[in-house]
Amino acid sequence: MARASYGGSNLLWRWLALALILVLLDQLSKTLILGYYKLGDSTTITSYFNVVRVHNSGAAFSFLAGASGWQRWFFTGIGLLAAVYLLWMLKSHSAQTLFAFAMASILGGAVGNVIDRLLHGYVVDFLDFHWAGWHFPAFNVADAAISVGAACLILDELRRVRSGR
Repeated sequence: MARASYGGSNLLWRWLALALILVLLDQLSKTLILGYYKLGDSTTITSYFNVVRVHNSGAAFSFLAGASGWQRWFFTGIGLLAAVYLLWMLKSHSAQTLFAFAMASILGGAVGNVIDRLLHGYVVDFLDFHWAGWHFPAFNVADAAISVGAACLILDELRRVRSGR
């Protein structure tokens, strides 16, 4: 029994390490953007990608960005509740590789954006992809981690359904 507990605990720590690495990459990239770019500055990298500095006081796709300020604490609270839930899910399912990878990725992204809201009152976005005059909303490493985690979660569920479990 002790061996199984050790193995599960060891797996949990690996997923928590992944989440921490994502938080650190996210915060490092945002620190560089804040240090080298003024709000609204942009650098063209390719014909379809720019690095910009954007502040998002709302949620995904700037949802509620124009609200009077209450959304900062609302989205911070949601992020913290999500982090607690994700930690519980990781602890309960750390041996399920794809599922745990998804949870760790979403956890790292959620914590990265919560840190921004607590430190700045907004989330720093800087990755700007565009095509033929249309710009996808700017995003950051945390958002990318959440998106990859969500895609892996869908893939994990599709695999589970197909295998009949």
